[in-house]
Amino acid sequence: MTVVVANPGKAARTARGLRDWLPAVVIFVLGIGLWQGLTKALHIQKFLLPAPDAIVRTLYDQRSVLWSAGWYTFKEALGGFAIGSGAAIVVAIVIGRFKKLGTALMPIAIAANAVPIIAFAPIFNAWFDPLAPTAKMAVAAVICFFPVLVNTLRGLQSVRPEQIELMRSYAAGEIETFRRVRFPTAIPYIFTSLKVASVLAMIGAVVGEYFGGSFNALGVLIRSRAQILDFDSAWAAILVACIFGIGFYAAVSVAERLVVRWAPSTRDA
Repeated sequence: MTVVVANPGKAARTARGLRDWLPAVVIFVLGIGLWQGLTKALHIQKFLLPAPDAIVRTLYDQRSVLWSAGWYTFKEALGGFAIGSGAAIVVAIVIGRFKKLGTALMPIAIAANAVPIIAFAPIFNAWFDPLAPTAKMAVAAVICFFPVLVNTLRGLQSVRPEQIELMRSYAAGEIETFRRVRFPTAIPYIFTSLKVASVLAMIGAVVGEYFGGSFNALGVLIRSRAQILDFDSAWAAILVACIFGIGFYAAVSVAERLVVRWAPSTRDA
């Protein structure tokens, strides 16, 4: 005879997760329904706001072109995300170790972050081949750099003094203290910034493509379709960008759950 033992803790977490998502789902459905109803009732023109059913129908009819363009742009965003986030983590580690160097570099990083991302796109297109993904990766890297830098640095500096004193009492060096205390403490902060950067990377890639890019890029597709007043296709391309952005965010969130199992914020989520 086989006895099946239920896991009340897992069931409770599942139920809590469903309750947390339910308000968002309800608001989303109501919003789409209101959008659909207003566009039909008020006879809103397509150049102002197409109806959701027209956008979804266009997405299905042109799925081959749209998903291909979305995947092309996503690869640019992924490359920029990796470059910008990786560079930010390295710089944060250096700044955290050498405080005087950090004092000199942080104003430069803040000034670069204050420049609107739309200003970088034409400059990078002039530096690199405008038809190659390199310029768009550079835009995505710049927009990802500062959030990851700030959060990583905050995590490295969030170690409790007694933890450092304990490591020193064991005669641990700076490298050992960093490996066993500082970096593990910073990991939740890093993943928080990576989730933000995953969305920003997609935005940066699309914005970069507005100023030139391959014809099968999502930003170029949105711009070209809007110029010929094909707003159903333009909005369908925007929907594809949203789907890739949400998927990217979800992938980073899953990685966070796998890596940071010991963190209270993720363990109980």
